[in-house]
Amino acid sequence: MSEEILINVTPRETRVGVVENGMLQELHVERTSRRGYVGNVYKGRVQRVMPGMQAVFVDIGLERAAFLHASDIVRPPLPDGTELGMGGNGNGHMPTISELVHEGQEIVVQVVKDPIGTKGARLSTHLSIPSRYLVLLPHARTLGISTRIEEEAERQRLKDVLTPLIGENPLGYIVRTNAEEQSAESLAFDVTYLGKVWRVVQENIAKAKVGERVYEELSLPLRALRDLLNDDIEKVRVDSRETFEKVAKFVHKFMPSLDDRIEHYSGERPIFDLYGVEDEIQRALRKEVPLKSGGYLIVDQTEAMTTIDVNTGGYLGTRNLEETVYRTNLEAAQAASRQLRLRNLGGIIIIDFIDMTDEEHKRQVIRMLEKGLTRDHAKTTVYPMSQLGLVEMTRKRTTESLERQLCEPCPACMGRGTVKTAETVTYEIFREITRAVRQFNAQKLLVMASPKVVNRILEEESTAVAELEEFISKSIRFQPEEHYSQEQFDVVLL
Repeated sequence: MSEEILINVTPRETRVGVVENGMLQELHVERTSRRGYVGNVYKGRVQRVMPGMQAVFVDIGLERAAFLHASDIVRPPLPDGTELGMGGNGNGHMPTISELVHEGQEIVVQVVKDPIGTKGARLSTHLSIPSRYLVLLPHARTLGISTRIEEEAERQRLKDVLTPLIGENPLGYIVRTNAEEQSAESLAFDVTYLGKVWRVVQENIAKAKVGERVYEELSLPLRALRDLLNDDIEKVRVDSRETFEKVAKFVHKFMPSLDDRIEHYSGERPIFDLYGVEDEIQRALRKEVPLKSGGYLIVDQTEAMTTIDVNTGGYLGTRNLEETVYRTNLEAAQAASRQLRLRNLGGIIIIDFIDMTDEEHKRQVIRMLEKGLTRDHAKTTVYPMSQLGLVEMTRKRTTESLERQLCEPCPACMGRGTVKTAETVTYEIFREITRAVRQFNAQKLLVMASPKVVNRILEEESTAVAELEEFISKSIRFQPEEHYSQEQFDVVLL
């Protein structure tokens, strides 16, 4: 499989695209005016304790107070010095939020979810600082290994390499998937690097005021390379000389074996036009996703969940109906897994496959979906198909979806996705005229509305207008306004 990372930099926006076999699979966007907060560590102050929710709101200097749940707070150690886990204090008692923190308390927290919609950022006091191969856990004395490293011999080797490196260090570490088959020198470098970073963070915490950031996550290009660059990536192309130099320096320091993969792109064509990435982004903002067979998906993103509906469309197949449905569902499963990554859809996802009667076909469709998700960097969980042919799944969400980052609710329909018909608006205008003449005294009325509504009134409702004028004993003039949306109108008394 051919894989490339494309980095497009403009003064106000940076975009990183992951292209596999010429097709865009992932897109990450970061704007100077609105950089994400995930991974940043702040010194905050508890604003409000809510015992009923077992949570607190914390002021960390952002526009909205951030949310911290009791389960995300590091427990104080037990008298014998051992750590207190999620199960409570050893005698079955789980500390309440009021026992853990109090109003006005200063607290060091890390953002684990960006503010999404009307919700503030989600916080944790379980700090974690990632490097290329490891994640430092300052408040945990553990050595964990990513479950994606499946081979037992490799897991044991990593444990054997890291145990002496960590020694009596009171910090915890998680070994990332990227660490598979890495040398002891590379891992030792990361342990040293994380130790230095943590010392700087501790110094910053000691002198920081409430609302100040004490640790900042890397910028998007460096973060993308830290998390995505591996031996499978053939090239990293960067279209900015300044960013290229930063990236090359970063890769040389942390991944010297991949130095030759970094390339400055100086071509005349915009870098995202190389593989039609701009067109793919436009398609990723539409609800309908066409399938090669003639079928299509409908992707609907709501506040509570995302639904993906599978339709056969014009695909008739070559054999019987069951075979046609099975083939469409297989293709849909593959397309859905790509769309989840590309659109960065998170939370609860329901996929409504076309009904199948064959149990083996159902299993194969689920397998195809799971196979497509294996390359997804976000954690996903797929549940068995229900009797209604629905597949429930979850995908970890830390940042806004692509649509929420690039779009806003339509001002004409206020995000409903529909607008009132010209006929509906016409009758609203008639009611408003009746209401206005009862309330105010006027000789004439002027109605300003969109051209479509005005045309409809003058052509199809001329009789109704004449009857209305007679009923209210006043003349009515209609004026089309180009800049009015279909639902917008004004009744003016003259």
